[in-house]
Amino acid sequence: MARVTVEDCIDKVENRFELVLIAAHRARMISSGSPLTIERDNDKNPVVALREIAEQTVSPEDMKEDLIHSLQKFVEVDEPETEAVPVVPSANQHQVTQVNNVDDSAVEFDRMSEEDLLRGLEGLVPPERTDDV
Repeated sequence: MARVTVEDCIDKVENRFELVLIAAHRARMISSGSPLTIERDNDKNPVVALREIAEQTVSPEDMKEDLIHSLQKFVEVDEPETEAVPVVPSANQHQVTQVNNVDDSAVEFDRMSEEDLLRGLEGLVPPERTDDV
């Protein structure tokens, strides 16, 4: 690699090992068809990648994150946590402070199991169906 280009990049990416990894990843991206952010000037892909880093047309932090994501084999999926079901406040607890803003200080949260919820739903009677629709 061109020594002058590497020395231009050291103040952007302090660790030379990271610089090599990021530049190699960017060079592979260029080889696979990623658009260039600078003129090629008859340079090969690794030199173009280093020049892009030196001229800050690509973000080294973004390239580092992209490299990490490209190497991951298992992506952790955040599962939704079990949320507490809010208790419906009584009529005297419900206060509206403005036209569209509801005062949340009166809302109480209570833990309810799925079985309790299903038992409560079994007692509900569905509304009568009208054939006007």
